[in-house]
Amino acid sequence: MSLILRYFSDREPAHLTEGEIIMTEGHRSDRLFVLAEGALEVYRGDVSIAMVTEPGSVFGEMSILLDVDHTANVRAATDAKVHIVDGAKRFIEDNPSFLLPIAHLLAMRLNNSTAYLVDLKRQFQDYKDHFGMVDEVLESLAHEQEEQFMPDDELPDDT
Repeated sequence: MSLILRYFSDREPAHLTEGEIIMTEGHRSDRLFVLAEGALEVYRGDVSIAMVTEPGSVFGEMSILLDVDHTANVRAATDAKVHIVDGAKRFIEDNPSFLLPIAHLLAMRLNNSTAYLVDLKRQFQDYKDHFGMVDEVLESLAHEQEEQFMPDDELPDDT
C-alpha cells in the first residue's frame, strides 16, 4: 500500500472525525479515498464488512473502474486522515501507473474471497439446500467476464 501513498506525498490529507461517512452505498461520487492514518469501517446496510487501518488502503475504486454506484458505505471508525481524489476517473487516466497497485489490491481481495468460498464449498458440499449453492457461486465467479473489452480511446464515437 505504500506504493499508493507515493502518489499523494505532495498533498495534505483531509481530516475526518469519528463517525464521518465518506462513501455511501448506492451513490456515485467520482472520488477515490486513500487512508493516510486512522481506521475506516466498510459496511453494507447494517453489516460490517471490514475495519481498515493500513495506510494506503483505497476506497471507491470499484465504483470508478466499473462505472457503478458505490457498493458499500465507508465511515471513519476513529479520527482519521484520508487523501481525497476528486475527478478520480481523470486521475486514473492521467496516472496509468496508479492502476498496477490497484490491480494488486483487487487481485488480493479476489484471492481471499475465492479461498473463503472454496472453504465454504468443502464444508457444505454434501448439503442439498441453499448451502449447496456455493458451487454455483464459484462457477459464476470463474466465468463472469465482460463480453468484450475495448480501451476507451478505441471505442466508436456512437458509444
